[in-house]
Amino acid sequence: MTDQSLRADLRDLARSARGLHKAMLDVETQYFGAVGGVLEHLQLVTNHPHFAWLLKLSGLMAELDERLDDEEIVEATEAAQYRTAFEGLVGPRPPIDEDFRKRYLALLHDAPEVAIAHGVLRQALAKVPQAE
Repeated sequence: MTDQSLRADLRDLARSARGLHKAMLDVETQYFGAVGGVLEHLQLVTNHPHFAWLLKLSGLMAELDERLDDEEIVEATEAAQYRTAFEGLVGPRPPIDEDFRKRYLALLHDAPEVAIAHGVLRQALAKVPQAE
């Protein structure tokens, strides 16, 4: 695979991860209850323990976005590492964080929007090379 095709697949992965993240935040915000404005919501999402478990996904997304901003050539092995990391959070690989996986599976079963976003993420992951 070329750098250009790997980047395209990773950009698709980043886009779908953002969609999943937004769906999860929306559901978790509903569970949390009334929030004030946008700034208060941002403060809660980044600092409140209720949302802390989502930081694993947020961090991985930020790491991927930073890598895509870098002009260095993307190799298939590096792309595969991102696939492995995302699959370690949302499956099917063994969980890298048991608490995240438990909460994620609960949202996946409770919220159709999370299930749909999960499907989109799985489709994006399928395009990214697997680790050998």
